[in-house]
Amino acid sequence: MAQDLFQAPDYYQLDELLSDEHKLVRDAAREWVKREVSPIIEDAAQKAEFPTQIINGLANIGAFGPYIPEEYGGAGLDQMSYGLIMQEIERGDSGVRSTASVQSSLVMYPIWKFGSEEQKQKYLPKLASGEFMGCFGLTEPNHGSNPGGMETKFKDMGDHYLLNGAKLWISNSPFADIAVVWAKNEEGRIHGLIVERGMEGFSTPETYNKWSLRASATGELIFDNVKIPKENLLPNKSGLGAPLLCLDSARYGIAWGAIGAAMDCYDTALRYSKERIQFGKPIASFQLQQKKLAEMITEITKAQFLTWRLGALRNEDRATSAQISMAKRNNVEMALNIAREARQILGAMGITGDYSIMRHMMNLESVITYEGTHDIHLLITGMDITGIAAFK
Repeated sequence: MAQDLFQAPDYYQLDELLSDEHKLVRDAAREWVKREVSPIIEDAAQKAEFPTQIINGLANIGAFGPYIPEEYGGAGLDQMSYGLIMQEIERGDSGVRSTASVQSSLVMYPIWKFGSEEQKQKYLPKLASGEFMGCFGLTEPNHGSNPGGMETKFKDMGDHYLLNGAKLWISNSPFADIAVVWAKNEEGRIHGLIVERGMEGFSTPETYNKWSLRASATGELIFDNVKIPKENLLPNKSGLGAPLLCLDSARYGIAWGAIGAAMDCYDTALRYSKERIQFGKPIASFQLQQKKLAEMITEITKAQFLTWRLGALRNEDRATSAQISMAKRNNVEMALNIAREARQILGAMGITGDYSIMRHMMNLESVITYEGTHDIHLLITGMDITGIAAFK
């Protein structure tokens, strides 16, 4: 079992801009990843299994709803802390970060922001502790980048709602206890509903044969005349803007998380380049390898400051959706490019499970697509600066 020798790059002393609490939270997550994730993650990815034994550890480091108030079981941390936790978890694996992101931003966040007090008390403490795991149902077989076209619908049956439809590419669905599902009412208005495992007609078939996010459980949500109690409707916000606010939170976490994956690839390549001897000297001494490494640390540093500033804006509730889109798109592309360059530095060894790089590269192919595709985020920036929507 390989020892985790990761050393985080901080070329511009970003740590000086973080509070002591931020560094404490980040370092606790970093040490947990080294101790609990790194030793088992390659095996989990090879077996295409989510390591359920880490759920308690994720809860203990505050990865489930870190910004949720303490009265509801959360850690009561700020947005910078949330981002730093996601960075460290994705340094371990994007699939593990996906589990934490979904639980935090796509399940706990909408219940906290749009739910009733009874819903908050019932679900949030159990989600924060990991006793309950959740998933988020928005994407459908026929509607990905256009969620407003969703076909999942519910009818008011007097004393309950009747839900029918299907959702696809749902992280955590195979083992989730609850699902926050977005569906249209009879007037075509989008609402959030809390669907619980065990409700008749509700099933969560798993998605197999993935080359990416292999240590993450992905599946579907199928609703066949599912009776939903009326108290399970999220009462305080409706319309497409509600799930999009959840996606803003998730994309923000991804912007941080992608830096973690990039940092891990860079650190692995840097260490390998100093140890690998060719032509009588370390390959780190050759100009082309130094070019690769220098460009990697430059791009990581740029992404660190882009995201740090975004975190500061989020703390002040001033970050726009378009700013979050820019950071998500930039940082995931940066991480994927670094993974590919790092793989080349390792040569043939880079494709093996002895190193994390190929796993990160495959994972990032999903990250660059989910929570808004690479192209859609580009068009969101285009719309923001021109005022013209190119995708409508």
